Amino acid sequence: MKFLVINGVNLNLTGKREKGVYGSASLDEINEKIAAYCAANGDQADFYQSNIEGELVNKLHEAFLDKAYDGILLNAGAFTHYSYALRDAIAAIDIPVAEVHMSNVHAREEFRHNSVLSEVCKGVVCGFGHGSYIAAIVGLKDVLAK
Repeated sequence: MKFLVINGVNLNLTGKREKGVYGSASLDEINEKIAAYCAANGDQADFYQSNIEGELVNKLHEAFLDKAYDGILLNAGAFTHYSYALRDAIAAIDIPVAEVHMSNVHAREEFRHNSVLSEVCKGVVCGFGHGSYIAAIVGLKDVLAK
């Protein structure tokens, strides 16, 4: 299967910011671990990151129109909590999307406890660092196999 991993706002600074929350691995290092996991399991992953909400929406539209992916993993960062544009883009496409967070958002600030995206995603994984992405792949593969 082929997956698109989309990372949103501020995730380009992973490994440099809030290491106590996000760890010391860079986003490139995390992507390498995800790619290695996929390769070991006969899958493939492509990666995209943007700090710009509209670019994330465009990437979701592109994935839908190109029909190039079986599933999408989306870590929207802070956009998770208020981006109705991303929510509507997810609802508009027929590719299953998993909402992913490296930190346990429910153990953090109150505003992070709410997601406007969860309702239109197939599932949500949080709190396992880069393992959240791996768990989301496992979940999406299970959904796609049915």
